[in-house]
Amino acid sequence: MADAMIVTTDDRVRLAVEVRGSEGAPVLLLSNSLGTTMAMWDPQVEALSQRYRLVRYDGRGQGQSACPAGAASMDRLGRDALAVLDALGVERAHFCGLSMGGMIGQWLAARAPERLLRLVLANTSAWMAPPSAWQSRLEGVLADGMGPLAEASLQRWFTPAFLAAEPDRADWIRQMLLANDPQGYAACCAAIRDMDQRRTASLNTVPTLVIAGNADPATSVADAQFLVDAAADARLVTLPTAHLSNVECPALFTLAVIDHLG
Repeated sequence: MADAMIVTTDDRVRLAVEVRGSEGAPVLLLSNSLGTTMAMWDPQVEALSQRYRLVRYDGRGQGQSACPAGAASMDRLGRDALAVLDALGVERAHFCGLSMGGMIGQWLAARAPERLLRLVLANTSAWMAPPSAWQSRLEGVLADGMGPLAEASLQRWFTPAFLAAEPDRADWIRQMLLANDPQGYAACCAAIRDMDQRRTASLNTVPTLVIAGNADPATSVADAQFLVDAAADARLVTLPTAHLSNVECPALFTLAVIDHLG
């Protein structure tokens, strides 16, 4: 059974956190993509919580977590992850993040490596150009809500074969997107708009697994290879998926994570 809690950050934002698994096991912190909630990790929870003290949370502005008005930053999102660990009294943890969660993982590797055991960066990039596209996206969401964006996101996040074969799972993610608070989504868009972690990628000395989807139009295999080449100790696994590789190919994704974390 999961333990639910609220963590309050130093800027008084309330983050929803869930904890599963044995208290004596190594901690694994999961961080989800922009536009989803911690439920995105449901396909991995059973297997991972048998091996780790599994902690997942809704990033600010996502799911049940609050978000103040205005833009967020990657520094702020990274410090939110540290706030979750601090609230649980965890000095060091494994970390697995996908897309925006992987950007947070990159920040942690550069800014707080002493807090990490091993790192998984999935379907992510050090830089998401051009900034103008993110500005247009956040303005569109604030003006028109999440509806138009949800359909476009599904086309980027999954292969046509998955959308045809798994309509219920695709609709599960669609409903997650539609439930977003546009203000919270826009705040996190701003964090990605302003992010450039290419120069700090070489600071990553944490043992790292980078996961890429070979049909991912958002964060390419080349983006993943950049992170591998820049880091001191990293390797690449490529899966036959688009962007949400943990949902489209859950078994292979989970096995890759367990193999890396040990």
